[in-house]
Amino acid sequence: MPSEKLINALKKGVKQLSLFLTDQQLIMLVNYIELLVKWNKAYNLTAVRDPVDMVSRHILDSLSIAPYVNGRKILDVGSGPGLPGIPLAIMYPERQIFTLDSNGKKTRFMQQAKLDLGLDNVTVVNTRVEEYKPDFCFDVITSRAFSSLQDMVKNTRHLICSEGIYMAMKGVYPEEELVKAEAISGTTLQKIVELSVPGRYEKRCLVVLKNA
Repeated sequence: MPSEKLINALKKGVKQLSLFLTDQQLIMLVNYIELLVKWNKAYNLTAVRDPVDMVSRHILDSLSIAPYVNGRKILDVGSGPGLPGIPLAIMYPERQIFTLDSNGKKTRFMQQAKLDLGLDNVTVVNTRVEEYKPDFCFDVITSRAFSSLQDMVKNTRHLICSEGIYMAMKGVYPEEELVKAEAISGTTLQKIVELSVPGRYEKRCLVVLKNA
C-alpha cells in the first residue's frame, strides 16, 4: 500500500492548488515518488532525498502549472526524471506527453516509470533536443530546469507548432532572459504567472511565450 503520509501530503497540496485528482491518480503519484526514491539511491537522479520533500518540491511544483497547460501534444524538454512531464501525464491521461532528456540514466528511469504506472500517453525520448526531429509539431513545450529562455526557444523552434506555446518554469522574475528571448524573431511574451507552490517558500513563476 502507498504511504499514507505521502497520500495525505499530496491530498492537502492538491487541494491548496485547487486541483482535482482521483484516488487512483494520487496513488500513481505516490508510486512515482517511491520509484524515484528507489532509483535515486543508485543513480542520483535528484538532489532531493526525502519522499515528503519530493511531494512539494517535485510533484506539487510540477502540478502548479497544470491549469495553464493546454493542447493535446506536449513536449517536456530537459525532463530529468520526468518533471513536470510525468505528473502532468498522470493528471491529463487524454493528452500526449513527450519527456525528453539526453541523460540515459534519467530516460531509463522515465521508461520504467511509464511501464510501472501504465502511462500509455507518455513517450520517452533519449536525445539532445537539437537532434530531435519528429514528423509532427508540439502545441506546448514545457521546461522546468532547462537552461535559459533564449536557449529553450532557439533549440526548440523546429519542434513548436506555428501558434504553439512555450512554458518555462523559473524562480525569480527572469528579466534579462526575457529580453533576450523576445529578441528572437517570432516569439512574444503572453504572460508571467506567479506560482504559489504548497510547501515551497522561494519565488516561482511561469513564463508563457507564444510562437507567432
